[in-house]
Amino acid sequence: MTEPEKAVNRRTINLAMTGASGAQYGLRLLQCLVAAGCRVHVMVSRAAQVVMATETDLKLPGSPAAMTEVLTRYCDAEPDQILVFGREDWFAPPASGSGEKAPLVVCPCSTGTLSALATGASNNLIERAGDVALKERRQLILVPREAPYSEVHLENMLRLTRMGAVIMPASPGFYHNPESVADLVDFIVARLLDHLGVPQGLMPRWGEERVSGKLS
Repeated sequence: MTEPEKAVNRRTINLAMTGASGAQYGLRLLQCLVAAGCRVHVMVSRAAQVVMATETDLKLPGSPAAMTEVLTRYCDAEPDQILVFGREDWFAPPASGSGEKAPLVVCPCSTGTLSALATGASNNLIERAGDVALKERRQLILVPREAPYSEVHLENMLRLTRMGAVIMPASPGFYHNPESVADLVDFIVARLLDHLGVPQGLMPRWGEERVSGKLS
């Protein structure tokens, strides 16, 4: 397949990263989506940049073009496979229901973003993209990372669930016997990829060994 053919056939995923702890989840998901051949439209909040610089060795520059370049190198992506949009880029595809139909994952999702999406705020591109996903009945997956949850947080998550969003807290399991922080991150990322219908080999699915006859 030629490069132009690859570009035409790529599936697009919208990925937003906001200011909750857990930047590793969003970055690892981006790596896996790129490795799976997806085109990824990325949106990064200012708070997410601060958290990312605190929790990882990756420091993103200020402009969308420079961010695109850094993330392309970080993920070893092909040219134009990752595209970062600015916080007020109202002409970006995720900003309109008439744009490309694509799932949106907010990973990690701050409780402020939860609140904005639950109440229909559209003060920046991430909030507008979430509003579009809800009104167009597109797949919307939100990955909050907070503890404990207040009544407000829980009410917002219930409201969004009733609207059709999937709430997937960053709460990794331990039945796969993780040996590192990376294993815990991969647990959540594998679940996200499964929900998106993107093939993944990070984590075996529950019951696979029994189905394949490896367990008596």
